[in-house]
Amino acid sequence: MKRVLAAIRAACWVALCCALAQPVRAQAWNDARARELVERATDRRAQQLADTALRDYHATAHGYLTFLAQVGENFPDPPKVVRSDELALEVYWRAPNLSKQRIVGRRDTLALPTNIAYHQDHLGIVQNNFPSIIRLGDGDEVHDVPHPLSREGINDYDFAIADSLSIRLPGHTVQVYELRVRPRDPAQPRLVGALYVDRETGDVVRMAFTFTRPAYLDKELEDISIVLENALVQGRFWLPLHQEVEIRRTGKWLDFPARGIIRGRWEISGYETNAGLSPSIFSGPEIASLPPRELELHEWHGRILDSLPSDVRAASDDDVRKVQEEARALVQQQSLSRAQGASLSARRASDFARVNRVEGLALGAGATLRAGAGVVTTLRARYGFSDHELKGRAGIALRRGDGTGIELFGTRDYRDAGDVAERSTAVNSIASQEFGSDDSDQYDVRSGGIAAELGVHAGLRWRAEGAYERQDSLRVRASGPAWGSYERTIPARPLHEERLTLGFVRQQAVTLAGMATRFSGQLRAGFTQPLDDDDVHGKSQFARAMLSAHGERGIGSGRLVLESTIGGIVAPSDAPAQELVYLGGPVSGPGYDYHQFAGREGGTARIEWHTRVPFFGLSLGPYGRAPASATLAPFATVIYTADAPAFSRMPAGWYPSVGLGALMLFDIVRIDVARGLRRGGWTFSLDVTRDLWPIL
Repeated sequence: MKRVLAAIRAACWVALCCALAQPVRAQAWNDARARELVERATDRRAQQLADTALRDYHATAHGYLTFLAQVGENFPDPPKVVRSDELALEVYWRAPNLSKQRIVGRRDTLALPTNIAYHQDHLGIVQNNFPSIIRLGDGDEVHDVPHPLSREGINDYDFAIADSLSIRLPGHTVQVYELRVRPRDPAQPRLVGALYVDRETGDVVRMAFTFTRPAYLDKELEDISIVLENALVQGRFWLPLHQEVEIRRTGKWLDFPARGIIRGRWEISGYETNAGLSPSIFSGPEIASLPPRELELHEWHGRILDSLPSDVRAASDDDVRKVQEEARALVQQQSLSRAQGASLSARRASDFARVNRVEGLALGAGATLRAGAGVVTTLRARYGFSDHELKGRAGIALRRGDGTGIELFGTRDYRDAGDVAERSTAVNSIASQEFGSDDSDQYDVRSGGIAAELGVHAGLRWRAEGAYERQDSLRVRASGPAWGSYERTIPARPLHEERLTLGFVRQQAVTLAGMATRFSGQLRAGFTQPLDDDDVHGKSQFARAMLSAHGERGIGSGRLVLESTIGGIVAPSDAPAQELVYLGGPVSGPGYDYHQFAGREGGTARIEWHTRVPFFGLSLGPYGRAPASATLAPFATVIYTADAPAFSRMPAGWYPSVGLGALMLFDIVRIDVARGLRRGGWTFSLDVTRDLWPIL
């Protein structure tokens, strides 16, 4: 039965989205055809509660409830699984509106430490396409939203027929209308989205919607998206088949690039109708669970993370993304956006405190003001106690819910010349202060310009920026570290620069040669003029490109990881030092010193094998328990550099290295030992996983 329902679902929604679609002329809001269909669907929904043909049913549901975390400015990378629960349910329903769900199997796995607890209604499916008043999160997340196909809510919404669709099922064809729904008063708690209604019977075939901002009781909620799909059971009854929910949260007092995501995925099958269910089954809470010992007896297949649906790990599930896009098309952006107001702002934790050889200890803070209609003003400042210089950034942006936007900005900051981050900023601060090991090569930048987030095109998220800049070199200003000494800074050329930058990132992995691959890149061009009129370099121009790729593939019980970054500059023979390609360090060149290589062209490639090995577990109290295993990661890298400048310590050529890494404590902590095989040495590094670097 499960396979049959899965086949029906596939047939239904391929038909809805592809060749079987039969578009009709879009109708005006609340015209006669739309109102007639809405009235019929509302009447049909009321009749179902008293339908003597369907007295009861019993089914099974299998699903995943996954908590994920996504970090980094503009969230360039897909979210990471923190915890995943796999559940098996027995589902019962009895006319007119009795519902019962019993959890008969449940297991979970922690990928990162967390103490998250789910609301009870997250642990079950939605029956009857929601009651007349919609509540979520046991009433703590969404409260008192009227159902658009209820007598209580039909007059609170506008309706329009958007499309006519044909679903070919065995033996007959079902005609379905897509009915778009928007609130008449977006300032009230309402839903926004689309209903798919059987044209002949008025049955609801599919619901896909989100909510207006006033519907959210929890102020940390960013948005909630819901997709409910039904199947025609026994050729008579439209009953739940597939359900998705996505709940996204971000902090309300701190504008920080981190969000938590709860994704639920359910498949319902094995229907038995009119079996004469006893009313006693429905006593007690609607969602109940067997005792823990009995839950452990449920038979599962494989590991949870191996069986997760592929879209759970995606940056954005296609169905959920379409729900949000359609909602933005139906109501004004401010009806969906978070509340106005001011908040503390930071791109990463090191915006508050950091240490490096130029600034010494630097403290900073920022603030963000949301003025409504997508207008966001941001101000950040930082002061170095060794260089006695104030750095900061001010910007005013117009942002849309689809991720596009435009910003005017002015900034004075220290920019790193490297293309590859070799160490998290937090760990770099400790290493700088204690050991004189500063893995940053900074130069001074004063800039004003305009930046545009261009959205997703051809599977890539694009960003463009044009700016006029004043650049200059920096000197070591920090007092001596506890041990060791600081390296000199790069000889950045003092100049004015007009620059145009185009960046892109592939968030969703694409399969290349069997590897799940993500990549990013940047194209940059500029016109330069020396700050000093007597400078022998004169006016010049350059063009620069960088491409980075990361691929992974599971092989047996292990995992193969490949990484590569290449870059190059086209410019007159004496290119500015700040535009060269720098390599060397724990990521791009383990076994070699930080930025030991510099040139007009350069690249690094790395191959790594991950395999689990026994390790001691560790209790983290309410945040779970670290697994009794670690990841062993032998690796090999090679660097290529060409057209080295006079100040470079290494001539052009190939520089290989080998090493061994170990990842522990949920793979959060990583230790590497490496050896450079050509004019290199032994190096040791300790850091947290690179997944966390964007917020450190």
